[in-house]
Amino acid sequence: MPVHDARTGAEAATEAGLGASTASSPTTVPAAPAASPTTVPAAPAASPAGGHEVPAESDCETTLSMRPVREFTAPAPEGADAAPAPPGPADDLLGRIGDWDPLLTPVGTFRLLPVRPERDTALLARWMNDPAVAAFWELDGPEEVTGRHLRAQLEGEGHSVPCLGVLDGTVMSYWELYRADLDPLARHYPARPHDTGVHLLLGAVADRGRGLGSALLRSVTDLVLDHRPACARVVAEPDLRNTASLTAFLSAGFRFSAELSLPGKRAALMIRDRSLRHLM
Repeated sequence: MPVHDARTGAEAATEAGLGASTASSPTTVPAAPAASPTTVPAAPAASPAGGHEVPAESDCETTLSMRPVREFTAPAPEGADAAPAPPGPADDLLGRIGDWDPLLTPVGTFRLLPVRPERDTALLARWMNDPAVAAFWELDGPEEVTGRHLRAQLEGEGHSVPCLGVLDGTVMSYWELYRADLDPLARHYPARPHDTGVHLLLGAVADRGRGLGSALLRSVTDLVLDHRPACARVVAEPDLRNTASLTAFLSAGFRFSAELSLPGKRAALMIRDRSLRHLM
């Protein structure tokens, strides 16, 4: 998890899981029961725009043609998208993510939906109890474990926003975008104002190891840079032992910057620079 949550080792696999970090720590479908699938209505196409570790089998490949398994298929209640949760302090610090338009990516139309614990905790807890995810996030166990993690971000110091990732109408990933310069991570590297951190977890096993995470990481970091003009860099801090995660970040345009000693892990500081985004 992010450093702010003191569960750093856990977040090292946010992407898988592709990279949970040790640094910090949607908006429309009711939480699905642990065993039930969930679906969000497909968002209208938008104009093109443009972790933290992954278990060994996750997103190290570069194939972008694979579509996510349609694991969640229960329709959302009518009008669910019409009433997004009001922005909190974290959403304000990061530019009101809930208002960002859908993004056309190489793998489909994608959007971020800020988490609502009452709706999303059951689904996220199920993902966190996947052994491959639990090894890095350390959020396995009863739903309340995941619930506490979500509430800590939503009710905490206000610099991290947990989100669901929706690809072509299907809820398929969990993201945390956070202000790295306001996070305990900033004590471990030369942070710059408005540095933005990212954690990613792919929910379905079949979505991992096919390049999907790399494609979405690149697209989401483009989204961050497009909507946060003051942000010059997007950072991540995957566990050094997770070579698959490192490969995924490199494929997404990040560069290896330094080795960090964080609470619970040795991490690779990965950086995607605004000035290099079209070159890498």
